[in-house]
Amino acid sequence: MTSIPNPLYEETQRRFTGPCILVIFGATGDLTARKLFPALYNLLKEGQLPSQFACVGFARRAKSDEQFRQEMEEAVKKFSRTQPIDESLWNHFKSQLFYHMSEFHEEEGYFKLHQRLKQLDNQLGTKGNRIFYLATQPSYFPLISEKLYQAKLIYPASQEEPWSRLIIEKPFGHDLNSAQKLQAELLKYLGEHQIYRIDHWLGKETVQNLLVFRFANSIFEPLWSNKSIDHIQITVAEDLGIGNRGKFWEETGLLRDIVQNHLMQLVTLVTMEPPVSLDANAIRDEKVKVLQAIRPLEPKDAVRGQYGPGIVNGENVIGYRQENQVTPTSRVESYAALRLYIDNWRWAGVPIYIRSGKRLPKKSTEVAIIFKNSPGVLFQNGRRKNDPNVLAIQIQPDEGISIKINCKVPGPSSPIQPVRMDFKYGSYFGTTPPEAYERLICDAIMGDSTLFARQDEVLLSWELLTPLLDRWSQDTSDVFPNYPAGSWGPETADLLLQEDGRRWRLI
Repeated sequence: MTSIPNPLYEETQRRFTGPCILVIFGATGDLTARKLFPALYNLLKEGQLPSQFACVGFARRAKSDEQFRQEMEEAVKKFSRTQPIDESLWNHFKSQLFYHMSEFHEEEGYFKLHQRLKQLDNQLGTKGNRIFYLATQPSYFPLISEKLYQAKLIYPASQEEPWSRLIIEKPFGHDLNSAQKLQAELLKYLGEHQIYRIDHWLGKETVQNLLVFRFANSIFEPLWSNKSIDHIQITVAEDLGIGNRGKFWEETGLLRDIVQNHLMQLVTLVTMEPPVSLDANAIRDEKVKVLQAIRPLEPKDAVRGQYGPGIVNGENVIGYRQENQVTPTSRVESYAALRLYIDNWRWAGVPIYIRSGKRLPKKSTEVAIIFKNSPGVLFQNGRRKNDPNVLAIQIQPDEGISIKINCKVPGPSSPIQPVRMDFKYGSYFGTTPPEAYERLICDAIMGDSTLFARQDEVLLSWELLTPLLDRWSQDTSDVFPNYPAGSWGPETADLLLQEDGRRWRLI
């Protein structure tokens, strides 16, 4: 297939960003090096960063501007999706990078930051606009917000120019109660419209394309309901274990780390009603309606698991309880599968099965729409039914869309065989899709909150899952490990579908 240029489309895709300073708290951390600075470099390379721009790293380690610039250059050379690095472009960019040393609790450090940002405004013409990116542990969110407010680095919520915004990473709370408390703390210093809760999955091209796929193609939307769809499966599979994040996982677990945010966002985007416009609040209003309509989870609708020793990609690997900083008797889940029902007119009776796990056979994230079987006895082979039609949206690692249909095999006997039609982003458009953080940082600079989670989305998701977390925490039985590394999870997850007469897709 050949891509046909569309000047009108290209014109509408140009994005304009205004002058600002981005301050990254936790600038010496892994997220900054692996994701944020490669994203900033690629935005600059593609003309998406404002010319009047500066980035200030805020962290506790002592280092000079030049040391910080050198470290970030090494990170970009290692992790950027575009290689090799344009040296002349980087030399220009590094003159806009600065470092500020302070402890997160030291008031003096924030007042000195205020003075330095004012100097940069005068030097670079950034007009007082501020974005504060908290690439820190969530426990620091209220403290940093308070100190920013006290130093008058956060402007009043009613002020339009200049503006200030706060980007925070997940997790937003540990359960419903903690999320409500965190929200109340942040609202002491910021308006809701100033808070950008980042979920990097929403920045992925394939996730963004869900709305375009559904609402810009008239052939699909009439089929997108319980009249045509039998069930939906959403899988987030990781072949890796927890690595050196044992302490984090012991406090968090998979339901909090993956299901509460990433998976629930995918559920809402797949099942939401058409918004009245592409306005951020119009889209997020429809996502909230989905969360409000999800039936409360019963114990029979949830399965959890923990991996034991096994073989992944031909290598022997240890179990979860043998990982660093993990309790030998840990009952923290590394796998979860849920059966959801959305009690509204569109989705009544359609189960939505979601699953995610560590140490599964492969890394893959997929949304699969399984359609109902065709009625009657035409082209059926005895009691054996033909395979159902499936629309599969691959989010990672190979972004694309496939449709499985039934076709006649050439020859006189006329057997029916399922075939697949594939679309791959990389092969069709001939370019590597931008990283999620590129889109999200650009949106935050523009003040577009469409791809960021609103407070009611987050709280409703916690409201659904907190009772399940409470039940699991009170369960003293020890059935772990209940799936070997390299398998597709515990047998009880298969039974979740088998009791409905269904089965998980092979990915």
